[in-house]
Amino acid sequence: MPKRTHAYAVPFEVPELPFDEAVALAADTGRISGDAAPLLETVVDMLEELGRPDEHYDCIQVAGTNGKTSTTRFCAAILRGEGLLCALYTSPQLVRYPERVEVDGRVVSDAVFAHGVSVAVEAGRRVNAARVAARKQAYTITPFDLLTVAALVIFAEAGVDAAVLEVGMGGRWDATSATDPVAVAITGIGLDHMRILGDTLAQIAAEKAAVIKPGRAVVLGEGTHEPSVQRVMDERCAACHVDPLVVAHEVISLPGFLGDTITFAVRTPRASYELSIPKPSYQPQNAACAAVLAEAYLGRALDETRLQASLAACPTPGRFDVVRIDPLVLIDACHNPQSCENFVDALNEFGQDVASRPCLLLAALSDKDVRGIVRALVPAFPCVAVTATASERALPPEDLRDIVASELAEEGRAASDLAGVYPTVACALQAFEEAGEPLVAAGTITLAGEVAGLLRAE
Repeated sequence: MPKRTHAYAVPFEVPELPFDEAVALAADTGRISGDAAPLLETVVDMLEELGRPDEHYDCIQVAGTNGKTSTTRFCAAILRGEGLLCALYTSPQLVRYPERVEVDGRVVSDAVFAHGVSVAVEAGRRVNAARVAARKQAYTITPFDLLTVAALVIFAEAGVDAAVLEVGMGGRWDATSATDPVAVAITGIGLDHMRILGDTLAQIAAEKAAVIKPGRAVVLGEGTHEPSVQRVMDERCAACHVDPLVVAHEVISLPGFLGDTITFAVRTPRASYELSIPKPSYQPQNAACAAVLAEAYLGRALDETRLQASLAACPTPGRFDVVRIDPLVLIDACHNPQSCENFVDALNEFGQDVASRPCLLLAALSDKDVRGIVRALVPAFPCVAVTATASERALPPEDLRDIVASELAEEGRAASDLAGVYPTVACALQAFEEAGEPLVAAGTITLAGEVAGLLRAE
């Protein structure tokens, strides 16, 4: 249950940054960084400098490859429905940086976001100044380090009961692991950030399983059941003397059209729930994981009526998200083969006729399993256009074109099914708009975010 402590206050004066400068620093912390490799101790020392704001509320951590953002959002919504003042930390943003930080179901204001970043910047400056004075190497403070500390300060100043934190990458060295969560969940494991986490499911699972520690409630989502992954999870739980809660759900009825509800049942150690939510078919396993996690944190069963309302109303930006009706633009943040397969399964619920679907606008990041993404998505669409997002990790469109062309050839499809190669997302959208053509954008969350941002700006 929520911890109640005295009010938090930043223990030193902070030069307040304008919002634009705060965003610039959040995107590039070069002005306060050192030359050392990023370390978890960086965030720990920054939090210590700040008097451990994260100890003024309970932290709940969600790791995984697939479904962790939705699970994090669902869990925060459930806890709000149970009467808690709950905070939410997710990444990356879909359009604007403040979207990563929510208090009581609302994105924080630009002023609050800038204040949090200002505090984190000053904490980093103080920590590095002390290290240099002690003849130690200054820390490298990454953008994620900075934003995580900013969020934890914002939550403490808001007096929240609990904060649900989405792991950014892996788990072992992630900035959110500088906190001491009372409950953790691992959703699903896929090939992700392979240059950093490893190139097998077992290696990646080991990095994410590091969030499992003695004394924490542990929830294992349905995406952890692959044999090599499950072995890693079982070994870690045994080493930590933890009995995990394993999530399972049963679909009762599928949605019949876009916006229709899916009905499913969840059996937990404390209760059974039958729920209907207006979400695609891949979301019930995330909602089920969130329900078990919320139960584990609260130590009791949930109110089914409030649970139903919380899940149904919970937004999941960028997940099977219609951002324009005429012509249709549907975005999805699927970013690895497993999540892309889930997205295609959700599409198939509305009809199996590939020829009747819009063209796919595809982009990918170079540290993902790009060939796996292409194999999952390309057969589900009548034509494909490729582009590159503004991310520094974006795969060049020419490289993606070659991978798509190879896949089309393997399928025996015409080369003309590769409908276009665009240097930027804006160029691609302009071409589709001028032609009055609908589209589906998928392959990376950065593509979903850029499409949503460009259309909202119109």
